[in-house]
Amino acid sequence: MSRPFPRSYQPREPLHRRNGKIRAREVRVIGEDKQQLGVMSLNDALTMARNAGLDLIETVASAVPPVCRIVDYGKFLYEESKRNKESQAKQAGSKMKELQISPAIDPHDLAVKRDHAIKFLCDDMKVRIKLRFRGRQKAHKEIGFQVVNKFVQDVAQYGQADSPPKLLGDRDLNVVLSPLPKSKRPRATKQETRPVEKAPEPETVEAPAAD
Repeated sequence: MSRPFPRSYQPREPLHRRNGKIRAREVRVIGEDKQQLGVMSLNDALTMARNAGLDLIETVASAVPPVCRIVDYGKFLYEESKRNKESQAKQAGSKMKELQISPAIDPHDLAVKRDHAIKFLCDDMKVRIKLRFRGRQKAHKEIGFQVVNKFVQDVAQYGQADSPPKLLGDRDLNVVLSPLPKSKRPRATKQETRPVEKAPEPETVEAPAAD
């Protein structure tokens, strides 16, 4: 069944106009070595680019006159893609994921949390590990420190603690992990959930029966 009103598509405007598609009569030109060449007519700028075997690319269309750069178009796209990736990496690095654990966490659950932390670190994200003490666990905070320190050791190939684990109040133990540079960490692979050695439970002593 045909549509009564066919959908019309507008041609997609290129992100950067180049060569004959540039509309301005005058442009401010930047050379291949990124030196300012000044304001000139579009025809003169195109001639200069052709003589160098390069392209004339409009980089700042909103400027008066528009700013254009003489450069190989493929090289220009590569540089722009690289800048975008670096920008995305910085934005990801500013994000933080939080994982909550407990002193009595099951070894399998702890391994799952560890694998999640490694994934986040490989995505260039910071990771906050929060361990919460409940009830009688507050009397044995050393167990919590053992669990958190073991966690930090298990992900040491991918990230490092910004500072030693710290107590916040009476019930929360926190540590923030920052990703290592990509050149210093193993290539990201699918993590196998391996059991993590569970921290020892505190000994309990029974009170003597009353006479």
